[in-house]
Amino acid sequence: MSLPVIDLSSHEDAATSPGSEVERKEIAGRSPTRIAFDRLRKDPVAVICVVVILFFIVVAVFAPLLEKLFGVSTDTVLASTRVDLVTGLPKIGPPNHGFDPDHPFGVAPGDGTDNLAVWIEGCRTSLYLATVATVGSTAIGIVLGLLAGFLGGIVDTIISFFIDLFLTFPFLLAALSVAPILNERYATEPDKLAVVSFYVLVAILVFFGWMTVARLVRGEALALREREFVKAARVIGVPTWQVLFKEILPNLLAPIIVSISLGLPTFVALEAGLSYLGIGVTGRESWGVTINAATKYWETYPQYLLEPVLGIAILVVALNLLGDAVRDAFDPKTRR
Repeated sequence: MSLPVIDLSSHEDAATSPGSEVERKEIAGRSPTRIAFDRLRKDPVAVICVVVILFFIVVAVFAPLLEKLFGVSTDTVLASTRVDLVTGLPKIGPPNHGFDPDHPFGVAPGDGTDNLAVWIEGCRTSLYLATVATVGSTAIGIVLGLLAGFLGGIVDTIISFFIDLFLTFPFLLAALSVAPILNERYATEPDKLAVVSFYVLVAILVFFGWMTVARLVRGEALALREREFVKAARVIGVPTWQVLFKEILPNLLAPIIVSISLGLPTFVALEAGLSYLGIGVTGRESWGVTINAATKYWETYPQYLLEPVLGIAILVVALNLLGDAVRDAFDPKTRR
């Protein structure tokens, strides 16, 4: 007499499936944010991206110390001591000579500025500008999105109109229009031009970067304002600003974090692109400015161009991949 065969595979699948009782017990009592960060911690792609981004942050924050550590600087030097005045190429180091420990990234053709110092300063400029622009655009988008979604009516109509208006306005046209005005106004004041051009570029990025966040927050606020806890707060007379920032905003943490993580790489790439076109930052080191100067040396000195290009590529890819990981971690329907 044969014994009945018991299929245990279905039980194993039930125990390991995403919606199993085992997983529900594991995540019981934890907030959605804690669950999302636990997912990120277990995601190897996210961990690698965090390490890469932390490297760039350390470079940006401790730029002066790193320059002293490597013994490099962006100070003006006598070009003839480092560069062949006939060919314009460095006398020592790449592309025609071996590795130079005094200048690990080589020196710039023409003026002989140390490339490592320029790379470090360019990293600082890109990350600082992208961070300020992301914070500013996110703050504006959150406020306007909350007002439009929660208040509705004429307020929603007006804010939605401006969102659509700014989305249709060509961003590049605004940058092209402002740059010549600044260059002419501060042509005789290079120090002021360096400061003004930086913050004007930040203002332009913020001015044309808040719409996506506003639309996202507006949609979430429209759904949340019908929830019981929001209606209860309004019934007992809680002020509108408290309902917006203490009841609704905490529940928008996940989409806002995702928006920030995806916005940072966009602004890094935009800063480099605008600087390459000659309408970005002026009077300070930038990866985009270096790329603009290095394009004509591609055939004779490719390393000069590859250094800032690789810096931008690695940083933007890491930020984008981390943004995707954050989005998936905060999505309850996703299992990475």
